[in-house]
Amino acid sequence: MKNYGIAIHGGAGTISKTNMSKWKAEAYRQVLKRAYTVGYLTLHKGGTSLDAVTEAVIVMENSPLFNAGRGAVFTHEGEHEMDAAIMDGKKLKAGGVAGVSGIKNPILLSRAVMQHSKHVIISGPQAREFAREQGLEFAPKDYFYDEYRYKQWQRVASKDQVSLDHDEELNKKFGTVGAVALDKKGNLAAATSTGGMVNKKYGRIGDSALVGIGTYANNNSCAISCTGHGEFFIRAVVAHEVSARMLHKHESLKEASEHVVMHVLPKMGGKGGLIGIDQQGNIVMPFNTKGMYRGFRNSRNEEFVNIFK
Repeated sequence: MKNYGIAIHGGAGTISKTNMSKWKAEAYRQVLKRAYTVGYLTLHKGGTSLDAVTEAVIVMENSPLFNAGRGAVFTHEGEHEMDAAIMDGKKLKAGGVAGVSGIKNPILLSRAVMQHSKHVIISGPQAREFAREQGLEFAPKDYFYDEYRYKQWQRVASKDQVSLDHDEELNKKFGTVGAVALDKKGNLAAATSTGGMVNKKYGRIGDSALVGIGTYANNNSCAISCTGHGEFFIRAVVAHEVSARMLHKHESLKEASEHVVMHVLPKMGGKGGLIGIDQQGNIVMPFNTKGMYRGFRNSRNEEFVNIFK
């Protein structure tokens, strides 16, 4: 039987054991495990990789622990503007949304864009109109309110600073969630969702919604979901760069992903990581920060969840 599996991430950065209580670390692990388990069971039952990554991301979007969906950070105006994308490795079809608000699960809107529109990326208030047409669920503003997120915003808003979702002391935690999967039919898929930067202005859009940068899937190479400082990932076209190195330099997924994360990004000053899976079910999770929320499960009875290096 062909190998299949799923990998997920919930952000990378300066994640210190010293600054994280055992109960909070366990809370993160439980959500991560629930996310990849939901996706894995979909694959195990013969479901598609698209369904698996969608369901895994929804679990994390519904948790206030992660900077996506319910846990999205505050913008400069005190709102929540979310980005997300999904890609089908079989047909190279993709859908993305940028700067959307009030949508309970932006990943579902991204999938609707891919499957029920002629576009690849839509944004802003018009995206809400499309969401209504598709019958997607909206949530009131207080659904997205979290006391930790509010205080986090207040610390930087008063100084007119823009910040990444962060560790209390070190200000270096990159909050994004994502999933990549390979199903029993050999099809790859990737999905990514984020609330972006704390106190962001001017409708800033990061890498998560951009196909080939924060999210990419191609049955001929791999599926990738990224997390990190989006501006650097955009400049390096990270997700597609991994795929291109596999296709044109004939590197393995491990070689290609580690080169991009450990060499290309650091030279530019970029911090973060990615998760990836290839046609053989090989999974990678390289990151150049102190930690990354991550986990996977596959048909070889391998299972893993961790936060720290």
